[in-house]
Amino acid sequence: MANAAADIAKFVETVHPYDSLPRDELERVIGRFQRHKLKADSKIYDLNEPLPGLYLIMEGNVEVRDSSGSLISQLFPRNTLGERGLLADGRAATNARALTDVVLLMLPAAEFRRLINDYPVYSRFFTRGKTSDNRRNELSLRKVSDLMSTPPLVCSPDDSAQQAAAVMRDRKVSSLGVIHNERLIGIVTTGDLSARVIAEGRDPATTHVAAVMTPAPIGLGEDALVSDVLNLMLERKIAHLPIVDGERMIGMVTQTDLTRFQAISSSSMIGEAANAESAADLSRITARIPQLLVQLVGGNHAHEVVTRLITDIADAATRRLIILAEQELGPPPVPYLWLACGSQGRQEQTGVSDQDNCIIIDDSFEESQRPWFEKLAHFVSDGLNTCGYIYCPGDMMATSRRWCQPARVWRDYFRRWIDTPEPTAQMLASVMFDLRPIAGKLSLFDDLQAETLEQASQNSIFVAHMIGNSLNHAPPLSLLRGFATIRSGDYRNQIDMKHNGVVPVVDLGRVYALMARLTPVNTRARLLAAEEARIISESGARDLIAAYDLIAELRLRNQASQVKAGARPNNYLGPYDLGDFERSHLRDAFVVVRTMQSALANGRAAKV
Repeated sequence: MANAAADIAKFVETVHPYDSLPRDELERVIGRFQRHKLKADSKIYDLNEPLPGLYLIMEGNVEVRDSSGSLISQLFPRNTLGERGLLADGRAATNARALTDVVLLMLPAAEFRRLINDYPVYSRFFTRGKTSDNRRNELSLRKVSDLMSTPPLVCSPDDSAQQAAAVMRDRKVSSLGVIHNERLIGIVTTGDLSARVIAEGRDPATTHVAAVMTPAPIGLGEDALVSDVLNLMLERKIAHLPIVDGERMIGMVTQTDLTRFQAISSSSMIGEAANAESAADLSRITARIPQLLVQLVGGNHAHEVVTRLITDIADAATRRLIILAEQELGPPPVPYLWLACGSQGRQEQTGVSDQDNCIIIDDSFEESQRPWFEKLAHFVSDGLNTCGYIYCPGDMMATSRRWCQPARVWRDYFRRWIDTPEPTAQMLASVMFDLRPIAGKLSLFDDLQAETLEQASQNSIFVAHMIGNSLNHAPPLSLLRGFATIRSGDYRNQIDMKHNGVVPVVDLGRVYALMARLTPVNTRARLLAAEEARIISESGARDLIAAYDLIAELRLRNQASQVKAGARPNNYLGPYDLGDFERSHLRDAFVVVRTMQSALANGRAAKV
């Protein structure tokens, strides 16, 4: 029983807003939590049931559905549920079920209301969704599966335009998916019928849908965010977006589905970027990123959401610069793919980022065509520098001839790095394992990624060298496990929350991905995938993810504070400027990271 109480205390201390309560209050609250274990598919509460208190997920996953049975959200450890009902009439506003075996901590309703009344930091956390702006923010972060129209309405490419129009009229929709052999091959909208049938004087009864549809439409998976829908609609100037599972259509999202939703600032910035006419125009948009950071951090969004939304803007700026370059240079001589690596590749950009990018060119490339790609690389990289994404100090950019090569050369690069893992090769491989396509021919990367993971994971010497390389960035701990701060210079008595904070975890995630051939590039996604693949134990993964969350969130909060103070954000934080409570937890987080590094070095990753 004592062990269970200690586990609860250790967990609650790391969860916001409890980590902001005074120490004596925190200890009191921890003692009031009641621990409940439920099996998968068990009821937590049903709609309109009296709520005994606020639930905090300690282990497992929970799904929340509305009165019609539609999925509202899936919740994970550190998430809470039941607050909407408690803040209203004390009855459940939704239905909640255990999706897996779960451990829930329940804070009695009276204790929850007392904290709301007595502690503004606690009240702000649970009432922030009361404003219309924050409701819009929350919707933008939902999965598209919550919004899409299902089952999808479809037609055949052999159907007549008149038949398609009749279906849309009768079902009161403005688009249909076009399906052939169970594959989505196109989309036909009321706009298509107007512009390509009526305006051109075609006979609707004899004109086939195949002749007027938009072929090969872009789609999103059901796990995409609503912000992804907004970004695509704004960038591509489209109003209908199929939701797909591979080549199979499973739903549709339209602007009508989003009528009650106004774009959050990140999506608005992406929409502006899609219409920018120059790098200077884009720079005026990206200049607002620090303020966006302040808003997102102030809204208590998870660090992985904040960095994802900020990275989305960099992606949009990159794509727009590529479009502007092609307008100036003419069409590319052969297909190519622009990719990001580094923090942009991992979708982990913050308020301060440089650029890391490269180009993979189709193997039909000839050296006589290189000038076009050199001009493209300089146009885009110079534009990104204008936008505040400064040139990479290590020249990991497409402007370098080395990083602008045909796919066959890239295959040779990775093969040589894997076969001869000397220090430079390890460094380059580390950077390039974080590649993520931004614009161009996506298939140029698919085979390369799969082949490289296969080759690398099978080479035990290379894996060993990558493990050694991952230990080069150590958490800032002294021999007595105090903080090892910078001793002199502008950042004296501070710690580097990038290179000694998040980077050690980034390195661990990359090695785990390599060992298990995991395709995610985002660090947190890699850690979750590594746990699922049993590369690290459940307890090790839980501790490491919690440590990473704390380090990354403190880094962002520090940057937001710098912006609010009128300074440029950076990665340096003074640990002794923190309160005793936060400082203690940051030190514990660094200890967890060092422990996981030691386990990896000693071949004990799956046991820790």
